[in-house]
Amino acid sequence: MSSDPRAVLTRPAPAPDATVAYGPHPDQIADLRRPTGAGPPERLVIVVHGGFWRAEYDRRHTAPLATALARLGYPVAQVEYRRTGQPGGGWPTTMTDVLAGVSKLPRLTAEAFPGAVAADPPILIGHSAGGQLALYAAATRPALVGGILALAPVANLAEAYRLDLDKGAVAALLGGGPAEVPDRYAACDPGSLPPTSSRTVVVHGTLDEQVPVTMSREFVTAGHAAGGNVQLLELPECEHFGLIDPESVAWPQVVLALRSLTKSSS
Repeated sequence: MSSDPRAVLTRPAPAPDATVAYGPHPDQIADLRRPTGAGPPERLVIVVHGGFWRAEYDRRHTAPLATALARLGYPVAQVEYRRTGQPGGGWPTTMTDVLAGVSKLPRLTAEAFPGAVAADPPILIGHSAGGQLALYAAATRPALVGGILALAPVANLAEAYRLDLDKGAVAALLGGGPAEVPDRYAACDPGSLPPTSSRTVVVHGTLDEQVPVTMSREFVTAGHAAGGNVQLLELPECEHFGLIDPESVAWPQVVLALRSLTKSSS
């Protein structure tokens, strides 16, 4: 295992089994991975990548994670979306792209892998900024989501703006701060949206320097107070990128969290 936690972002992985389009824009696509083995159909796992919504980070850095999930027997879709720093990225298309992908990918994946995808709503795995997008999708389209595994999610956009995470990432996404575009924050900030009806597991490393673990603690506490089905798993000695690295010491805990979602929602 590499001593550089960021190594997973550029680690080679097998090519996807298929790439499908869920819309007309070149970034409205997803890489699909066929589950290994001949077991019964499993519910689709949609991976929503992070990278602070910026164009320089795309779905390919989650290929090691997606490959590992497929080897565990899950059909996997790595959804792409328009990002900031490229034409059309940011508000509102980053959000609406993810909603469109979550809506269409179960059918597209079932067509690509006949007999491998269960009919139940998919599980969303979102990392970092992708955690915000997964939580947003579940809160605004609850019927489409069977559960959420939020890995070090940016679960409070207003707080992320105040903390200036990744040097203005939230302002680039939404076009300003909470005082300037309050309606945009109200529409997509997990910290202000009602809790989703889908079971949610938040996993966060205590050594995370990109997204503070306090954000997940506060999100889960507020979710409990509002009656949400959400739990927090804190991983000591884990930083930001180990959560998406199948070679990390944190990975078995991530797999257990996913198994708990797929079993409880079956």
